[in-house]
Amino acid sequence: MTVSIREATPADVPAIAAIYATEVRDHVNTYEYDIPDEAEMARRMRAIVEGGYPYVVAECDGEIAGYAYASSYRARIGYRHTVENSVYVAAGQQGRGIGTALLEKLIARCEARGFRQMIVVIGEPANTASIRLHEKAGFHLVGIFRGIAWKHGRWLDTVQMQRPLGAGNQEPPNDR
Repeated sequence: MTVSIREATPADVPAIAAIYATEVRDHVNTYEYDIPDEAEMARRMRAIVEGGYPYVVAECDGEIAGYAYASSYRARIGYRHTVENSVYVAAGQQGRGIGTALLEKLIARCEARGFRQMIVVIGEPANTASIRLHEKAGFHLVGIFRGIAWKHGRWLDTVQMQRPLGAGNQEPPNDR
């Protein structure tokens, strides 16, 4: 199995939309209820890329096996050096190092763009694979919000983890 990580393109949207549809329909890794169509996923990708954030895909034997992107953590200007990451691996592809490869590339791209902190919001503490993936990449637990989301007939807790990028908060940014 050969995995390559590259910039996502509009041609990848159908595969990305299919991966995300499974997450929306079957899991609680996103608290979205309605499956976005390809046009909406393309719009989201465009907004992320045009906002100056990285969006990458994992290609495995000619097929998209996962995707990851960073986006604004919060809209207010003071948060401009902090990003939130999202990593999704296609059903049946987990446990093959794809998530690790995606996250490593995403971290490197964010550091190259001068971002200083990365946050991940994980849909429930039972998602140990995502928690382990992020711990392995240097994230630490910030906290757990209890019962803040409702999906699939139950209240869900949400895990928040954080990792410094580059100099982190050890020195001021270039644009203060």
